[in-house]
Amino acid sequence: MNKKAERILQELEQLYPDAACELHFNNVFQLLCAVTLSAQTTDESVNRVTPALFRDYPDAQSLAKASPSEIEPYIRSIGLYRNKARNLVAMAGKICEEYGGEVPKSRVELETLAGVGRKTASVVLAVGFGEPALAVDTHVARVSRRLGLAKEEDDVLDIEKKLMRAFPKEKWAKAHHQLLFFGRYLCRAQRPLCEQCPLRDLCHYL
Repeated sequence: MNKKAERILQELEQLYPDAACELHFNNVFQLLCAVTLSAQTTDESVNRVTPALFRDYPDAQSLAKASPSEIEPYIRSIGLYRNKARNLVAMAGKICEEYGGEVPKSRVELETLAGVGRKTASVVLAVGFGEPALAVDTHVARVSRRLGLAKEEDDVLDIEKKLMRAFPKEKWAKAHHQLLFFGRYLCRAQRPLCEQCPLRDLCHYL
């Protein structure tokens, strides 16, 4: 790990020593559902709708028996709710039919599920199964570009590869959450709190 990456991790550890997934869930299937629902909306919005959803549909078996129209009222307040309802039911059905009702533990299998892309699979692998993975969402991508860990023209896969090279494998999962917190609460897209930033001297945004 070069000195720049090492310093970034040190500062992030000082800022967010307890950074972790802010979505609420009771099992890996619920985590998968919550991360799927979080696309293009906030974790807070997801956490407001999942208690009732998970109360009535706590596992893949129960959700697979539902219709999308039955799921829509639970998640109507979040973006793309109709499409997400369809994906949740289809995802649960495939998990029951092909994986015995248990969320698969490989990236390849996860990414075959409806509504599950690379970022969602990475979060489930890291948070649900404790596997080394580094998810890149909009916050992580923005912060990586601003701190010079990635270039402006890099796509999310380019950024993921560069972060995985920059940070030790055992740090990937926590670094994701720390970078996300940094982008969500300090290095914001609009009106970043630059005067409070301990990494200001590294910033390409200023």
